[in-house]
Amino acid sequence: MAVPIKRRIIAVGLVWNREDQLLFCKMPPDRGVFPGQWGLPGGGIEPGETMTDALRRELREELGIEVERIRPAFFKDGVFEKLYVDGSRRAMYLIFLVFHCEAASLEVRLNQEFSAYRWVGEGDLSSLDLDDVTLDTLRRIGPWIRIHK
Repeated sequence: MAVPIKRRIIAVGLVWNREDQLLFCKMPPDRGVFPGQWGLPGGGIEPGETMTDALRRELREELGIEVERIRPAFFKDGVFEKLYVDGSRRAMYLIFLVFHCEAASLEVRLNQEFSAYRWVGEGDLSSLDLDDVTLDTLRRIGPWIRIHK
């Protein structure tokens, strides 16, 4: 008999600025699917929300930014272990819906979901400890171009 695992659909933003830099965020060391690592911003789709509404809400809540020109890139999924603040861990089936979008504002105001952020150009990627899902996403989008233009 299979053990039920929680399923969550996540809207993820490839948030570009006008200098062809992507926005990366660092997870706090004590929680999340990739604690202490850098990744792309986004979050769960709530009941009654569209994918793009969820992406806009998550980026506004977590980073204080607005985005425009949202275009789908691809989706992917997998089972991941999530770390909670109390130290417990739980396996989750995550479905990632990845979108290209452009930052309408560049001033980032982090909430408690992330410990840091950075706008990064292609040549600066090696300075970040990127999580495996983000590395796979960057491989899938191919050359460092703004496909959403």
